[in-house]
Amino acid sequence: MAQSVIVTGGFGALGQVVAKAFADRGDKVARVDFAPAAPSPLPGALDIGGVDLTDQAATKAVLEQVVAAHGGIDVLINIAGGFTWETMEDGSLDSWARMQAMNVMTAATITKLALPELKKSSQGRIINMGAGGAVKADMGMGAYAASKAGVHKLTEALAVELMGSSVTVNAVLPSIIDTPTNRKDMPDADPKGWVTPQGIAEVMLFLASPASGAVTGALIPAVRNT
Repeated sequence: MAQSVIVTGGFGALGQVVAKAFADRGDKVARVDFAPAAPSPLPGALDIGGVDLTDQAATKAVLEQVVAAHGGIDVLINIAGGFTWETMEDGSLDSWARMQAMNVMTAATITKLALPELKKSSQGRIINMGAGGAVKADMGMGAYAASKAGVHKLTEALAVELMGSSVTVNAVLPSIIDTPTNRKDMPDADPKGWVTPQGIAEVMLFLASPASGAVTGALIPAVRNT
């Protein structure tokens, strides 16, 4: 049975792959992004661009559009976010607020507003994008890691809150994602310890499936390039 799936950050390198994976299995997919338009179309997908997911009114309007088009919401995948590398000494304190907004508040805002529809689903799923780098932060990763640690704790707390409902809440914690941009930026790195967007998508497909019903509150590492 086709599910109604929202992928935030759906126009990005990872979001496009994840959205296609769900569309390929026959789901009704909505791609939501801050960018105004997707770089390439996904046949059958509902694309909603130019959305600030920290804005409650704008986010509510997106959810209403998805429900009107797809009849409800079964799966919410929170990929939207950002990254910065800068040391505390030389960096800006503004980055801490920006990372919090981009990584935590985008997920918190759409999750809170989508909960009524997700709880109507017989198999509601919330899948968040965490980060392996937030488990043990390295130099320059403070602002980013702190925000992703917030996503991890959001995942754990909400899973307990929703324990008596049909909704599960889990997060995927990738290592470095194997994208053309990362390969260009790190030409001397060994990508064996990276993970492909398709690999992440496969984990998310499982977490959205009936087989994952017993799993909630999990922070699942995705750490190798197969």
